[in-house]
Amino acid sequence: MAKSVTPFLMFEGKAQEALDLYMRVLPNSEVVSMQKYGPEGPGPEGTIMHAIVTLVGQQVMVSDSHVQHAFTFTPSISFWVECNDEAELERLFDELGKGGQVYMPLDHYGFSTRFGWVGDRFGVTWQLNLA
Repeated sequence: MAKSVTPFLMFEGKAQEALDLYMRVLPNSEVVSMQKYGPEGPGPEGTIMHAIVTLVGQQVMVSDSHVQHAFTFTPSISFWVECNDEAELERLFDELGKGGQVYMPLDHYGFSTRFGWVGDRFGVTWQLNLA
């Protein structure tokens, strides 16, 4: 039997920058544990070998791959974020979307009174919904 399922985000040298953004804009988020590459590698010194973080109660694993890949994040996997008020929804949409891509601007789409979908500057996508 499987013990657990945890989302895993693999960056290529930008994991710390992404975590800094997520810790700043997502309330009740924290770094649970983190190991960084040292001078012996195999990744660049100071990049994240492995981290466990909690983003608004959701545990996520994070790392910087020291290998260049022909792939990155796609919008087919995203974080769904329920917001309690419109101000929070707009703040997250603006902060997470800076330098990224808007897939669906904030609007009423029938399934929600207010919803938006953005990809952040690291390629991780966020579906933001007014609860």
